[in-house]
Amino acid sequence: MIEKSLERAMYAMRWILAPIYIGLSLALFALGVKFFQEVFHLLPHILSTSETDLVLVVLSLIDMALVGGLIVMVMFSGYENFVSQLDVSEDTEKLSWLGKLDTSSLKNKVAASIVAISSIHLLKIFMNAVNIDNDKLLWYVILHLTFVASAVAMGLLDTKTKQH
Repeated sequence: MIEKSLERAMYAMRWILAPIYIGLSLALFALGVKFFQEVFHLLPHILSTSETDLVLVVLSLIDMALVGGLIVMVMFSGYENFVSQLDVSEDTEKLSWLGKLDTSSLKNKVAASIVAISSIHLLKIFMNAVNIDNDKLLWYVILHLTFVASAVAMGLLDTKTKQH
């Protein structure tokens, strides 16, 4: 009797994660506001903006879009994996990956997204390299390579564990 009650209580505790996923949706909203703030800031100056500055702004927008996609992926798949299955009606368009990402594949997708975001950030830094100390550039590259190595190692471990 006590064991069954304890198990039910522990299982119900998964709902503590639901507000966290709602918080991620608020973070996604904030990111959307910043995205359009950047776009509206650029538009009046589009003809006077240099090509390099335009590319830097576009890279920032791509960076925000990747982070937004990462938030959506973590929010939906995390909710489905740990809280409850999403009830999406049949007449509603459903994301093709919804319900198919387990924690292992989500972890790999998050790692790949971090590498992509880091790549874009590194490209932005290199486009402005004349204004950045060589020591800082070196640390940015080391940090990026650390992300790449971590993502590759996680992918290899995932492949190895699925084989066994």
